[in-house]
Amino acid sequence: MRSIVTAMPLEAILTVAAGLFCIGLFGALSRRNIVGILMGVELMLNAVNINMIAFWRYLEPANTSGLIFAIIAITVAAAEAAVGLAMVIAVYRTRLTINADEVDTLRG
Repeated sequence: MRSIVTAMPLEAILTVAAGLFCIGLFGALSRRNIVGILMGVELMLNAVNINMIAFWRYLEPANTSGLIFAIIAITVAAAEAAVGLAMVIAVYRTRLTINADEVDTLRG
């Protein structure tokens, strides 16, 4: 017996991704803590990845270019998180704070 799985409509997936992007944007713009800002940016990148996968699935599922592009974007996001957290640690060691308002100059 063959099971037929119905996919979610594209509009529903794009609505979830838009909501996730808005939550990430609000988090990145409203936080004063640098770690909170980085978390907001990561949420926005995940929303973009959801969009890429959704459009790949609905427009060209036979071609794997959309999937490969999403995997590359996930890899870049992981590297961005590692570099961002390393910068946060470096700023904390010199300034003893991770408040974005207090870290506004390049000189220590």
